[in-house]
Amino acid sequence: MNVPLLDLKAQLEPLRDEIKAAVNDVIDSTRYIGGPQITGLEEEVAAYCGTKHAIGVTSGTDALLVSLMGVGVGHGDLVITTPYSFFATAGVIVRLSATPVFVGINPQTYNLDPAQLKAWFAANPDKINRVKAIIPVHLYGQCADMDGILEVANAHKIPVIEDAAQAIGSRYPSKDGEKRAGSMGLAGCFSFFPSKNLGCMGDGGMVTTNDDAFAEKITKLRNHGAHPKYYHQMVGGNFRLDAMQAAILRVKLPHLDSWHKGRQENAAYYDAHLNVEGVVKPHIAYNREFHIYNQYIVRVPGDRDALRKHLNDNHIGCEVYYPVAFHQQECFKDLGYTQGNFPASEQAANSTIALPIYPELTTAMQDYIIEKIAEFYK
Repeated sequence: MNVPLLDLKAQLEPLRDEIKAAVNDVIDSTRYIGGPQITGLEEEVAAYCGTKHAIGVTSGTDALLVSLMGVGVGHGDLVITTPYSFFATAGVIVRLSATPVFVGINPQTYNLDPAQLKAWFAANPDKINRVKAIIPVHLYGQCADMDGILEVANAHKIPVIEDAAQAIGSRYPSKDGEKRAGSMGLAGCFSFFPSKNLGCMGDGGMVTTNDDAFAEKITKLRNHGAHPKYYHQMVGGNFRLDAMQAAILRVKLPHLDSWHKGRQENAAYYDAHLNVEGVVKPHIAYNREFHIYNQYIVRVPGDRDALRKHLNDNHIGCEVYYPVAFHQQECFKDLGYTQGNFPASEQAANSTIALPIYPELTTAMQDYIIEKIAEFYK
């Protein structure tokens, strides 16, 4: 049996004709930059996420970058984030000549730990006035504990930029009622990279916000800071979402909740049947329906990389997200962190592996994966 980590062809087939028609409509319109496909998608994503505004941008990375630009991050500033995520989360901070400050993760959810965030502020009163933003990550499709994070941030009047690149549609049981990822901080940053639950056919991203002034600023920044055309109030960049990608995403968006449900059902099957001693299945912090399972991550005993090879040798796709925590990356060595500073992140980097979870995965495929994992540990 051959089981890929992700099968985009299976997702494409039932939508192929509709996607082709949508792309052809853009081609025939000759509106390739901006236009009704962009504004239509922005309105639909804002409604889906429960925000007043959504601003299409070139990628999830640029969503983070332009959001930090929007709050004025620059040289000498500090931005607090997790040491365990995709590189863009920390990379955008350095690109703006600011300094990333890492705060440890919850070892069960792999998300930023509010208790450790609070402890950092208590231990570093002399640095607080330099903190320009906090970036929690809703890793693997499950929201970080936003009530705790926002409590700390609001106490110090620091904006929160949600890295929701893997989490469109994930939900959080806030003290103020159920919220969706990207609707709780000043901004939410989304990626439409093809492997995401809602993926385009290239790069794409989105910034969501409930703040009118911030939305206006992001809209200007994505187009070189211009408004009106050729009149520049600030220096921005070319962060515009492509109209063809927007058209593709508008075809896919109505199917997103059913795809989430398929992933949740597959996760439930693994949870019930992947019973191998020492293998730790994903922790459900709230309830399964709130987790969109962009990835199904298990922590495994022994030699994780040998298990990965065993699965690959048996034609099972799997991946390691992420093998090196930020504080151990060569490009961040000047920050002064050392091994042991963030043990939960280091353990996650050394012992976790992603299994196939896409909605078209069959029960037979999952049984085969479970069988081969059990075979390895025998």
